[in-house]
Parts: sequence; C-alpha cells; structure tokens
Amino acid sequence: MATHSDLLHDADPSLDSVRLLGRQPSFRTLGRWLLTILTLLVLILFLPWQQSVQGLGEVTALRPDERPQQAVAAVGGRIVTWYLAEGDTVRAGDPIVALAEVKEAYLDPRTLERAGTQVDSKRAAVVGKRAKADALGRQRDALDSAWRFAREKGDNRVTQLIASLTAARLEDSLATVQASRAASLFADGLRSRAELEQARQRAQRASALAQEVAAGLGTARAERAGVDADYAEKIAKVDGDRASTLSEVAEGEAEVAKLSTGRDNLEQRRGLLVVRAPRDGILVRALRAGTGEIVKDGEAIATVQPASPALAVAVHITARDVPLMAPGDRVRLEFAGWPAVQFSGWPSVAVGTFGGRVVVIDQFAAADGTYRVLVEADPSDEPWPRELRLGSGARGWALLRRVSVGFEIWRLVNGFPPTASPAAAGSQGTKK
Repeated sequence: MATHSDLLHDADPSLDSVRLLGRQPSFRTLGRWLLTILTLLVLILFLPWQQSVQGLGEVTALRPDERPQQAVAAVGGRIVTWYLAEGDTVRAGDPIVALAEVKEAYLDPRTLERAGTQVDSKRAAVVGKRAKADALGRQRDALDSAWRFAREKGDNRVTQLIASLTAARLEDSLATVQASRAASLFADGLRSRAELEQARQRAQRASALAQEVAAGLGTARAERAGVDADYAEKIAKVDGDRASTLSEVAEGEAEVAKLSTGRDNLEQRRGLLVVRAPRDGILVRALRAGTGEIVKDGEAIATVQPASPALAVAVHITARDVPLMAPGDRVRLEFAGWPAVQFSGWPSVAVGTFGGRVVVIDQFAAADGTYRVLVEADPSDEPWPRELRLGSGARGWALLRRVSVGFEIWRLVNGFPPTASPAAAGSQGTKK
C-alpha cells in the first residue's frame, strides 16, 4: 500500500489537493493560542479595579471671600469719572467710579448745608423749650415752699384763735355767773343797781367777745382751706404747663433725630456716589463703559478678582452618585488645556491628571439636579498648574473602593451602582 509520501512523489502535478494536505496547520498550535488567551482573560478578571464616579466642573476659589466680587453702586447716578482701567491692581476701598446725582431731590448742591441748618434751628428750639420746662420746675418748687408757709401760717392762726375762743368762753362763763350772783345779791338788797348793771354789761361783753372769736375762728378755718385750694390750682396749672413743655421737648428731640438722620443720610449718600473696590485684587472687568451712562441702585459696575486665591474645583455629581462620596475622598482631576490620559480603573497609570480631596458636598441640588462637590488640591500629590484661571473647565473622577475587574464587569452587566467608599459608608452608618 502506498504511503502519503509516495503519493506526493508519484502524484501528477495537477493533483493540487493532494499537495495541500501536507500544508494544513496543526490544531495544537491553535489550541495553545486559545488556552493562552483564555488564561489571560481569567487573570484579568482578578486584576484590581478602582471604582469611580465622574463629573464635569470648573475651577473656583476655595474661600468665598476670594472669589470674584462685584463693585456695586449703592445709589443710582450718572457716571462721571473712571479712576481705574481693566487690569489695574486695587486695594480695598480704592475709588473705581465717580457718580453724579440724577434725582431731583438731591440736585441742589446746598441740600446738605440746608439740612444742617434745619437741625441746628430745631435743636435751639428744643433747648429753649427745655429751659422753659426747667423754669416751670423751679416755679413749682417755689409754689411748694409758699404753700407750706401759707399752711403753717393758717394753722398757726387757727390754733391761736382756738386758744382765744377758749379764753373768751371761759370769760363769758365767769361773767355770766357773776351777773347771776349780782342779781341775787341785788334782790337781797346786798348790792346796788349800779353794781348789777356793771355785772350784766361784763357778761354781755364776754359773750360778744366769745362770739367774735368764734366767728374769727370760722373765717381762719375757711381761709386755711382756701389756701390749699388756691395753691393746688396754681400747682396744677404749673404742672400742666411743664408737662406740655416737656411733651414739646420730646417732639422736638424726635424731630431733631429725624432731621439729623436725614442730614447724615445725605452725607452718607454723597460718599456712596464714589463706587469703591470691595477688596484687594485686580480689576478684571468693567461692566459699564464710558461716562454719562446712568446706573441704578444696586447695579454692578465692575468685577474685582483677588490676586492669588486658593484654588479649588467645583465638580457637579449626579444625585445617584453623590451618596457614595464623603469629605476626604480622593479625586483625580483633568484640567482643560492640559493634555491627559485617564484610566478610570487604574489611576496610577494615568498621565496628566492631578490629585485632589473632597472638602464640601452641597446638601441641596442645583437647578439641573446635580450636587456641587468642592475639591481642593491634595498636598501629598503633584501641585496643580500655576497657570490655572478661575472658571477654567475641569473633569473629576472621585475614587471609590478597589474591586476586581470581574466584579466590575458583573456590576455593569447587572446595572448596579458602584460601591461606596469606606469614608462615605462610615458617615452613612453614623447618620443611621
């Protein structure tokens, strides 16, 4: 029986199929390649994978007072003079723009002077009213002293008349007894008629004197009561005048305070006609151009940027991914204008990215439903480029837990969210 080699040696040159049998590749080589590829795939499934969530953002300042601030016109007016140009360095309080009044109530250049005159005049009137109140107070004190003197005088007069009335009544009683005795003795013939008449006259005089003293006592008591009524009326009138004067003083002081407030407001308004820099920095943008333009109250005139702010990146993360993050998490950043190659699963081999750490996570969502995550530079990583400008675009990858490639493929196939970082998991456990 002919062998394969004999067939190839003796075969006709036209038998190409027989010749091709000797050129078929070996199935062992193919199997080896397939086994090698399968082994590599299995090994790749066990390789570590760095989970992450990403979001777009922009460069901003870490501190609110180092972000761009606007110089605002506190009062409306017409632009008269620009003291600075864009790009000039300014210090807090430096004048930027001078305005002129456009409201009719403030056009008079002597408005402040006239307001001061009104305040001085009203204050002088208040001083006069206060002096009148003091004089009425002294008058009241004088009336009190006079009233006490009149009361003492009346009381002394009443006391004196009471004593006189007592003596007169005693004299009247004695005279009456003596007249009665004289009448008895006259009936017995022991006294003369002349002596009887004298006794009767003494009794009549004593009675009349007692009645006269009693009448004087009544008059003195009436005059004593009249003293109280008279002085009470006078004191009430003085008290009323003084209270009315003090009320006028209070109203005048309120008017002085109101006028003083208006004068101070006018003076303060004149100072506000110069728009000044809110802080140290650089005048980066003039929002109104030229002179003669009218600006409204509260309208921004220019923007001042701090010279060397501490930079941060505001990354916007979706509501599904923000619970996986926590302050202190590491973030890889790619800045616009700096070429970078980012491998989200292997950040260690990324090129052109910079490190950061989460500082603040907003507690409420923005209008588009995302949450702002503020990221500062990681001091243990490469410094950020010094040429970064506020507002530059950036992309951030927040690094979560390390898992295997196989687990990550399984998660993506099933649509599961990434695994929370240890810091985020710890903070959520604390909240629970």
